[in-house]
Amino acid sequence: MTGADHAAALRAALDSLEVSYESPQPGSYLVTLPGQHKLKTMTWLIAGAHSLYVEAFFCRQPDENHAEFYRFLLEHNARMYGVQFALDPVGDVYLVGRLPLESISTSEVDRLLGCVLSYSDDIFDQALMIGFASAIRKEYAWRVKRGESLANLQAFGRITGASGDGAGDGPRLRDDGA
Repeated sequence: MTGADHAAALRAALDSLEVSYESPQPGSYLVTLPGQHKLKTMTWLIAGAHSLYVEAFFCRQPDENHAEFYRFLLEHNARMYGVQFALDPVGDVYLVGRLPLESISTSEVDRLLGCVLSYSDDIFDQALMIGFASAIRKEYAWRVKRGESLANLQAFGRITGASGDGAGDGPRLRDDGA
């Protein structure tokens, strides 16, 4: 197969899976994976000359607890398929991987995208609690003070002192989730 054939196979797989994507250049596809904890995981799939490259932004470099944060991610790497956590030169965290071009099939692309979404979404809140606890507490206090919505901070009740059911030592969240 040629590079154009691999790019066409990748496009066909994405079309078959009915995922949302853009293709800014031939063989490069930016796929939007909607999540529940991490609302969107933007994932690059690039059919290169020798491999299928995968890259998805996970989060910026942590503010605190660096050793615990990176250990948490590295422990997950041992159980992951197709991608692993990696850092860019400034310390931001990505999921990255390289697979053989022969892995470009609808079922394998589906498996790979499912893994990226699962790895990104399932541990997102826990990673943020490790690496950004102080920022989350400050954001929570700021929102409480201003009467802003706390809906997207409910997952962090363990570190803010609040929970969605009104339990906890901190300010209560309204029943409507705001």
